[in-house]
Amino acid sequence: MRTGLGVRVLFLAWAVAAGGCASMTDGYRDPKDPLEPYNRFMFKFNTDFDNAFLKPVAKGYKYVTPEPVDRSITNFFNNIDDIGSAVNNLLQFKLSRFGTDVGRVAVNSTVGLLGVLDVATNLGLPSYKEDFGQTLGYWGFGPGPYFVIPILGPSNIRDTIGWVGDIYVDPFISVSKNEIYWGALGLRVIDRRADLLRSSDILEEAAVDPYTFLRDAYLQRRQSKVYDGNPPPEVETEADEMWYGPGYGAPPLGPETQPVQAQPAK
Repeated sequence: MRTGLGVRVLFLAWAVAAGGCASMTDGYRDPKDPLEPYNRFMFKFNTDFDNAFLKPVAKGYKYVTPEPVDRSITNFFNNIDDIGSAVNNLLQFKLSRFGTDVGRVAVNSTVGLLGVLDVATNLGLPSYKEDFGQTLGYWGFGPGPYFVIPILGPSNIRDTIGWVGDIYVDPFISVSKNEIYWGALGLRVIDRRADLLRSSDILEEAAVDPYTFLRDAYLQRRQSKVYDGNPPPEVETEADEMWYGPGYGAPPLGPETQPVQAQPAK
C-alpha cells in the first residue's frame, strides 16, 4: 500500500511535468532543463514547504538532540543505505565495491551496534552509496531532463525512476507496523534535513539564483557519481534529440550568427 502511494505520487508529478513541457515555446531551451517552467514552480513550492515545516522542525531537532545522539542516528540510517548500495554495486558488477558495502554492513551492524557507530570507516572501508539511478546510468540510460520532485527536490527522469527501485530495496519497506515505518521515515527525513541546515543557509546567502545554482550542482554531482568521479566529455547524441527535440539548445540565429552562404566558384 505504501509503495503504491509512492508510485501514484510519482506518476502525478510526471503528468504535471509533461504539462509544463507542453506549454513551453519554441524558443531557446537549456538542454539540461527543458521542463524549467514546471521545475521553477516546484522549486518555489518545495522552498516554501521547507521554510514553513521542515526547516523549523529540523532546527528544533538539532537544538534538543545532543551531538553524539544526532551522529548515531545519522550513522544508523547510513548503515541502512549501505544495504541498497551493495545491491546496486552487484547489479553494476562492481564486485570489489559490493564486498566493501557488505563488509560495512556486517561490521557496523555487529560491532557498531546496529550501525549507530561507524566502525567500518575507521577500519578503512569506504562508503560508496550507489543507488538505482546510478545503476541505470551505468547500463547506458541517459539522465533525461532535469526534474524537481515535489517535496523531495532535485532529480532527473532517470533518477526519479531509480528512486522507485530504491524504495523496494529499503529494509524498512518490509516493516509491517505502520507506526514503526512512518516513525522511522519521519526521523530519517528530519535527521537529514538537520544535517543540511548549514548548506542551505550558504546556498541562500551566496547564490544569485538558488534554483540555477542547485540545478547545476546536482547535475554535475550525479554525472560524477555515475562515472565514479571520471565523467566523459559531454557530447550530443541521438538520445538527446529524443528527449529535447531536434536542434535543442541552439540559440536563435541573429545577424552575427546567420550561416554564411557558400560563394559559387568562378
